[in-house]
Amino acid sequence: MRRLIAAILRSAVLGGALGVIASSSFAIAQQKTAKACVEGGQADKTTNRANGVTKKAYLAQCRAGSGKATGDRQVYSSIKDLMESVIDPSADALWGAVGTVMDKQGTQELFPKTQEEWLKVRHAAVRIIEGGTLLMMPGREAAPAGTKSETPGVELEPAEITMLIRKKRKSFDAFAKALRALGLEALRAAEAKDTGSLIEIGGRMEDVCESCHKTFWYPQEKPAPARN
Repeated sequence: MRRLIAAILRSAVLGGALGVIASSSFAIAQQKTAKACVEGGQADKTTNRANGVTKKAYLAQCRAGSGKATGDRQVYSSIKDLMESVIDPSADALWGAVGTVMDKQGTQELFPKTQEEWLKVRHAAVRIIEGGTLLMMPGREAAPAGTKSETPGVELEPAEITMLIRKKRKSFDAFAKALRALGLEALRAAEAKDTGSLIEIGGRMEDVCESCHKTFWYPQEKPAPARN
């Protein structure tokens, strides 16, 4: 019995010692990580500045274990890719879901008629919400490398758009947040099957998109002359 108690005590003492050693090792590792983050931040200063990442944000993310500020949030596609693949088709789905059409057969009111059609509207709204979030990720170029403006002289070249977005990052993010908020409104309207709200939301979404394009894609466009 005494031998058993002695063994238990030795085990407890040894376990405590190992815990202290492990804790000390962890603390040392954390100190090394913090030091490595500082050194890495100096090495990545140019990249971080280009991506809009502050020194404070870099160190916080690095110490949390992400290594580099963009390590866990790698950007693989451009804004153009994101717009063409996610945001534009989703916005078109919302705009086309509800409305009035006039043709040879007369005036027709369009609106989702089945649960499946309403579900498609809901999916489009979710994509708009997440698309707005993706637009705010730093480091995203305006278009893939080698892309040229389709309307030179009217629309800026992709490299110019990228630089303008970085220069006016808060303004660009404000448009993205507005788009995301409208996506959330559309989601609620779809769940409530509220066609009137969807029409109104669609109009405001078009205004947000056009305002963003005028600010960053063709800011040099001359306003149309006022009509008398």
